[in-house]
Amino acid sequence: MATFIEQVINGLTIGSFYALVALGYSMVYGVMKLINFAHGDLFALGSFLGYSLLVWGSSFITTHVGLWGGMAVAMVGACIGIGLAGILMERVAYRPVYPAGRLSLVVSALGMSIFLQNGIMAVWGARTQAYPATVVPSTRFSLLGVPVTSLQIVILALSFALMLFIWYIVEKTTFGAAVRATALDRSTATLMGIDVRVVIFFIFALGPALGGIAGVMNGMYYRAISFNMGWTYGLKAFTATILGGIGNIPGAMIGGLLLGLFESLFAGYINGAWKDVFVFVVLIATLVWRPTGLLGEKTAEKV
Repeated sequence: MATFIEQVINGLTIGSFYALVALGYSMVYGVMKLINFAHGDLFALGSFLGYSLLVWGSSFITTHVGLWGGMAVAMVGACIGIGLAGILMERVAYRPVYPAGRLSLVVSALGMSIFLQNGIMAVWGARTQAYPATVVPSTRFSLLGVPVTSLQIVILALSFALMLFIWYIVEKTTFGAAVRATALDRSTATLMGIDVRVVIFFIFALGPALGGIAGVMNGMYYRAISFNMGWTYGLKAFTATILGGIGNIPGAMIGGLLLGLFESLFAGYINGAWKDVFVFVVLIATLVWRPTGLLGEKTAEKV
């Protein structure tokens, strides 16, 4: 039982990364009907920004703000940096091709993915980088007989807090109602006085910002990061989005957490070498038996 609980905690930790990235996918698709294939690479860029902040400011961090303060600085820096990168990406890569149709947007998204991946490689190199162990808090202790680390607890607490915060904004606020209305019918939302440009600005800032925070947490958890990691995590987060219901905010959260659980349990009890294959088996099975996802895709009803 202790082994099972440990795998569940590991799975929820990994799933929180997928869920935060999947939220960005889901918000962009919900409003723009666009699969932002560059979103995973923004996640990787956030991981490298956090790494640079921790490496360049390691002496300041350990002296003035402590390990947890350094973690907060890295996350806030990545959040702001990747949020700005998401806004710039929308302005440069997507807005000019909106009139050309959805296919052109997909091609532009793939181009941005390649550009970001090669940009990361050009700046930080092709070799795997490692988060400095001296500035990453990771105290190990026993919780009900199960070994956990303080970093896992913080990652889980922060991830759930962020997910609940996004859910509250989208589902319970006036601006969230504008986001939902734009997602259901952009033309009608415009006629009702909603500034669609502000909504688009919001999703392209918030979605990548969440991905940037997830990237830093992933780097601290696994320590090793690479320039091409965004493609793998992007595909897994996209799978989580499909699993929960694309365009559905709670679905993205649930899909990410479930996918992390499935992957961890598969790796722990069957074969860790095949866990990535298992992810895509889940994707195919979902598309065959439940193409709208567990919670379904939100669509406008014609009355």
